[in-house]
Amino acid sequence: MSYSEVKQTVSKTQGQMAKKAGILTYYNRYKVLYLLSIPGIIYFLIFKYIPLTGSVMAFQDYSIFTGIWKSDWVGLDNFRRMFEYADFWRILKNTMAIGFYTLFFAFPIPILLALMMNELRNQIFKRFVQTAVYLPHFLSWVVVGGIVIEILNPTSGVVNYIVTLFGHEPIYFMGEDSFIRTIIVSSSVWRDAGWSTIIYLAAMSGINPDLYEAAQMDGATRWKQTWAITIPSILTTITILFLLQIGNFLDLGFERVFVFLNPLNNAQGDILDTYIYRVGLIQREYSYTTAIGLFKSVIGFVLIVTANMFSKKATGEGLY
Repeated sequence: MSYSEVKQTVSKTQGQMAKKAGILTYYNRYKVLYLLSIPGIIYFLIFKYIPLTGSVMAFQDYSIFTGIWKSDWVGLDNFRRMFEYADFWRILKNTMAIGFYTLFFAFPIPILLALMMNELRNQIFKRFVQTAVYLPHFLSWVVVGGIVIEILNPTSGVVNYIVTLFGHEPIYFMGEDSFIRTIIVSSSVWRDAGWSTIIYLAAMSGINPDLYEAAQMDGATRWKQTWAITIPSILTTITILFLLQIGNFLDLGFERVFVFLNPLNNAQGDILDTYIYRVGLIQREYSYTTAIGLFKSVIGFVLIVTANMFSKKATGEGLY
């Protein structure tokens, strides 16, 4: 072996050793963070990734007696059945309509709440407002449903009491399908908007106060400071949460809708999650409902990838 070859070999070995030393130094520096992340990684492995193997039921005629490994394979028959079902497109339309209303109305409201609470200077009043808007989040959907139904009661509800004061007849809100989407979205806003403001308030707390002082010296009003400093500073947080909301466009949640449904408003309130409950758990059509769930997941994946691509091109920010 020539001298130059020996020199190259030694240099290569030294480079590999330096790289390994750098990696070890990096892990030693952040080992506490890695240890803290272990419970979260285990949680996602057990409850998110391992259950994904059950998606194969969508391509089987699953039987609880034979299990996944011995059930007969049927290919795309469950998906074909899903698209051929007469009411599937009505249910999908309801799901997309409620998802769009939630995205259009429920997503911006926490931002507005956070901006308004950020402007409060009386700390006692600010904490009171924060607590008041956070509290509904800790109520279960069963309790929220009971409260909303009682408020809208045609005989004793406060809303119909106000309606009768203006000389109109009481309205049976829960008995007309034209109101069900508004009820679902508005109740979601009331329950979860305050809790979502925590993220935005946390983002606002990281804004450098010197920016506001410099803006005040230049004569900027509070409104101009909000537009020029606060909103641009939390734009990354808004973008990420918006992309996550896009990914959950069809995943509205079973409880938040089921508590308001009855035979009178089912036509415009029935969504994929409630349909999966009826067919999957009550009628025990496990393979068929797994196919519907897989369809929802694929649509959500496509939406979030597409939205992330457009977001990175438009704003330079994205989930990845």
